[in-house]
Amino acid sequence: MTWEGTKPTLKSILLNSHTDVVPVYQEHWKYDAFSAFKDAEGNIYARGTQDMKCVTIQYIQAIRRLMADGWKPIRTVHLMFVPDEEVGGHKGMETFVKHPEFQKLNIGFSLDEGLANPGDAFTVFYGERNPWWITVHCPGSPGHGSRFVENTAAEKKLSNFYFRFIQEKEKHRLNTSECFTLGDVTTVNMTMVKGGVAYNVIPAEMDVSFDLRIPPTVNLPEFEAKIKEWCTEAGEDVTYEFAQKHMNQNITSTEESDPWWSAFSASCKAMNMTLEKEIFPAATDSRFIRAVGIPAIGFSPMNRTPILLHDHNEFLNEQVFLKGISVYEKLIPALVSVPAFPDEA
Repeated sequence: MTWEGTKPTLKSILLNSHTDVVPVYQEHWKYDAFSAFKDAEGNIYARGTQDMKCVTIQYIQAIRRLMADGWKPIRTVHLMFVPDEEVGGHKGMETFVKHPEFQKLNIGFSLDEGLANPGDAFTVFYGERNPWWITVHCPGSPGHGSRFVENTAAEKKLSNFYFRFIQEKEKHRLNTSECFTLGDVTTVNMTMVKGGVAYNVIPAEMDVSFDLRIPPTVNLPEFEAKIKEWCTEAGEDVTYEFAQKHMNQNITSTEESDPWWSAFSASCKAMNMTLEKEIFPAATDSRFIRAVGIPAIGFSPMNRTPILLHDHNEFLNEQVFLKGISVYEKLIPALVSVPAFPDEA
């Protein structure tokens, strides 16, 4: 959906959201997960209330109010509703940013989803950790389960020790003044183990899969070299392969000298909103937008709200939701009113 500005040749503003949600385990929910049940406290329970139906509706309602007031944007505003974000965005935003139709939108700045904040502040994300999904292949000597067999695949699984080492190191960093949030550190979690056919048969090979999330401050080639080194140390013929490997380390400026950030932060300040700037700990479609050189901010106006995306009993209070509409009603005019850049004149 496009709301054309009075100066359509200027770079446009993108308000991005995704249409898909993750599955639910209904037996763990208080109410029907797709009924949008509102309890006595005004909490609306439904899958997607935080991730990210709320923001999608807030975009639309804010623009409806602005249109009703007769206000017209200077820069063009695009509302985008994309699929497949929850499964990696490979057939959604990752593909679309390479398409000529995306380039025709002439986007200069983008807003996308963020996270709730349990406190009074609002969290703003200016970058993301890179997701690396790695499977380590551990071949070894097969044999009968009753025997002492050297060089088994299970022994190779001890390569997990090296990953756990870095994980403990990064956990420790969270407790120092060097880093402050989860997005600042590398996390490594073993998520799958595959191998074996019977209790009494030592497998000829085992596969161990890991989910790594790496902040944009890490030297990625050096980090992969370490993984290769850990595999070598784990044993002969241990190899690895990527199911997913993102190398984008672009971040969006949050310096007051940056016109986009200045407009965003000044508008929030005028609404007495306290902002907490962070690296997003997981992944959103913003990483694909930043990868093509477009600054993007991840922001969902949900303060005083527990983080429940993908969780049982995901909810958003109606007052927080309604306030979010008013927030965008101020943010959108601020962003579309950013003066023309020298190359736009």
